[in-house]
Amino acid sequence: MKEFSFVPPGKTVFGVGVSKRVGEEAMMFGKRALIVSDPGVVKAGLVEPIRKNLEAKGIETVLFSQVAPNPRDVDCGEGVAGARKFGADVLVAVGGGSVMDTAKCVGAILTNGGEPRDWFGFDKLEKHPVPLIGIPTTSGTASEVTTCAVITNSETRVKECIQDAKIAFSVALVDPEMTVSAPPLLTASTGMDALCHAVEAYTSIPANPVTDIFALKAISVIARWLGAAFTNGSDIEARTQMSLGCLLAGYAFSNADTSGVHCMAESLGGLYDTPHGIACSIFLPFVTEFNIAANPQKHADVARAMDVNIMGLNLEEGAMKGVEMMRRACTNLKIPKLKDLGYVKESDFPELARRASQNVSADSNPRKAGEKEYLELYKKAYAA
Repeated sequence: MKEFSFVPPGKTVFGVGVSKRVGEEAMMFGKRALIVSDPGVVKAGLVEPIRKNLEAKGIETVLFSQVAPNPRDVDCGEGVAGARKFGADVLVAVGGGSVMDTAKCVGAILTNGGEPRDWFGFDKLEKHPVPLIGIPTTSGTASEVTTCAVITNSETRVKECIQDAKIAFSVALVDPEMTVSAPPLLTASTGMDALCHAVEAYTSIPANPVTDIFALKAISVIARWLGAAFTNGSDIEARTQMSLGCLLAGYAFSNADTSGVHCMAESLGGLYDTPHGIACSIFLPFVTEFNIAANPQKHADVARAMDVNIMGLNLEEGAMKGVEMMRRACTNLKIPKLKDLGYVKESDFPELARRASQNVSADSNPRKAGEKEYLELYKKAYAA
């Protein structure tokens, strides 16, 4: 067995209603909390109870909600300025992955100085960020338990990554109730993003026996419950199971990696500002099919974990049944196709392929892929 490491996240508290613990958790770190969120989450009424809970514990608060769907370095800079002006000694992130990544970046800059671009890359941070508490409102990125922050460079329009164990949240309060108000398409796309995390973690080159356990369980849970959460957002059992599946996928990919799907999706998101979950959903079946040849056994395992009947089939045939299930899921969840987005230009495919081939996760893809291969995958997805 090859050598591997597993970096656990900070403290994780999971269960219905655990977001109500935010005040007592924050008291362990400071008395002035910058709440990081976005306009949609604020409008949904999810921030106000958190603010009241914090203030009931004697913690002063101020809200920063200038967070875009694909968080930008310039917005992180605004968050840093607001936190410094307020004198924040703890950050509380309430939202999806964009909010979580923004909070991570803000927290890192507050203690390390400089600008986001100074810290893009692996293990560059010199100091731990300001203490971070994450309360996710989607079951998608699992950024509240990962060791990276994906931030768009506003000059190059490329999604970059601050990857460092120091950047993990101090506390993650994973409360399924906080996801109930997520609309159907957001539920679908973030859920498919979580599935993508699990599939890529399991099949990526850095996968190890520990991440495999989390990834396979996540695939099984998400495949079983995403449709129910999409159909009836108030189904608290479905929301609970999706929160669990997302969490497990986060443990997996944060310690293995994502791969080709994310290479393509992040290229698309950087250039067009496409929502990350939508982009991942679109490319998951195409990249998975491409990768089967590199490891038929693991891709057949993915199909089994999705509860696909592959009895009597060889490994490649069984793995393809899993791909077919992914395609049906995208259709049933009303995920738009690449061409249907309406703004993607075929003339941009070479640039998208170049970016995908240079993505930080490119070397983790189980099958070697360069610009030529990614170009063909973009064309294939567009023609579908």
